[in-house]
Amino acid sequence: MENILKKIVDKKKYKIKIYKKENPFSIINENIKKEKNFFDFKKKLLNKTLTKEVSIISEIKKASPSAGILVKNFDPINIAKIYEENGSSCLSILTEENFFLGKLEYIRNIKKNCRIPILCKDFFVDTYQVALAKSFGADCILIILSAVDKKLAKDLYDAANDLSISSIVEVHTKQEAENALFFDKSIIGINNRNLKTLDVSLNQSVILSKILSPHKNPLLCESGINNSQDIKYVVENANIYNFLIGESLLKSSDIAKKLKEFTQINV
Repeated sequence: MENILKKIVDKKKYKIKIYKKENPFSIINENIKKEKNFFDFKKKLLNKTLTKEVSIISEIKKASPSAGILVKNFDPINIAKIYEENGSSCLSILTEENFFLGKLEYIRNIKKNCRIPILCKDFFVDTYQVALAKSFGADCILIILSAVDKKLAKDLYDAANDLSISSIVEVHTKQEAENALFFDKSIIGINNRNLKTLDVSLNQSVILSKILSPHKNPLLCESGINNSQDIKYVVENANIYNFLIGESLLKSSDIAKKLKEFTQINV
């Protein structure tokens, strides 16, 4: 997986060079000014956390390196509408082109049809991407600590704050969790997937949540949520109320019914 992560990051750096030539900052800034439909991603999760209500960030992605094609007849707008109508607090939209078959345009098109905050789920390796994501209508960006060095992580964080866009700092290890406490304005996401073995364990959220307990903004549980019992386990043992869920929804024969299992849960 670490080799896959390097391949993804290297490809993304190459793509960004092309994007910069085709879309200079002057054009991006004009597009940001034209886009009026922004929402406060972090506030949506924070309000739910304070009232101890479960919030679901529902993910839209066509494929992944580990699972292959997830949705054959992929209609991101229709999926987004189902998510919104059935209680999703926010959306996570994969925009990485080569390994997840995503597109930035999905965010803009979905924003025209939905009224909930959107995370641009991608591999951010350049501060240019923060403005680029916002120009397409994103309300939040992702900073994966295992994919960037400390300086770049801080630069991405600062760029997001400067542009008034929320950020999720994603951690996988105890050391990353300790480092993430620096990003006090961010949501901190705990990814339950071991990047070396690809194994998924909800105990990762339990363990790392203890390190992250001083953090004043929302914590987020990512990966491995398959049913309502998984959510109850994390709430009870990690005191986390926010969940990013993708594959268990997208692979379901009835997305709306599966989502209601999560959004209508009593904890």
